[in-house]
Amino acid sequence: MSHSETSAAKPETVLTHPLDEFYRLAKRALPRIEPVDSATLPEPYRSLLVHERDMTSTLGQFHGDDIVLKVLHSHNGDGAYYREVLLLAKRSRCPVEYGVIKIHLGQFPGPARDAITGAGAPLGQLLHDYGIGHLSRPSGFLRVEYDDHIGGLFGLDEQPVLFGRRNTLYDATAEHRLAEIVEILPPA
Repeated sequence: MSHSETSAAKPETVLTHPLDEFYRLAKRALPRIEPVDSATLPEPYRSLLVHERDMTSTLGQFHGDDIVLKVLHSHNGDGAYYREVLLLAKRSRCPVEYGVIKIHLGQFPGPARDAITGAGAPLGQLLHDYGIGHLSRPSGFLRVEYDDHIGGLFGLDEQPVLFGRRNTLYDATAEHRLAEIVEILPPA
């Protein structure tokens, strides 16, 4: 493979991981995903995605509701715990985010690790509940073309363009990765 091919493949792999992992396991083609500049994101996506907070609290504030977790699939691999999820507004049960996450369990104390794998709450809520300091560092913003999988999870009849981000959560010292996440929002 030439240097240009390596360079061309790497950004997409980085921006779509761990989403690419779940699509590969399901033998599904990734939807078309393009990086976008944060300044070009329309509202409310810009406010919901361009920040250094966890999405659980951001979405909870935006929707005026607690956010609950619905795990679609999970597995362990490469020393990490992977899960594909929907975040739902608690009262309406409407999806507010589709996400895939690779959680580095070795970075968490035992009780928090057990709560994470128990999947009773979103990671952002558990970080708060267990007093785990963390830093959120988005590495890219995404324009995602509708596909049947994500559209079906959001209950969409039309085929809108969706927006999301690739984010990494670090410990409070920014030395260790806690989680790598692709977060995709439903139409506003």
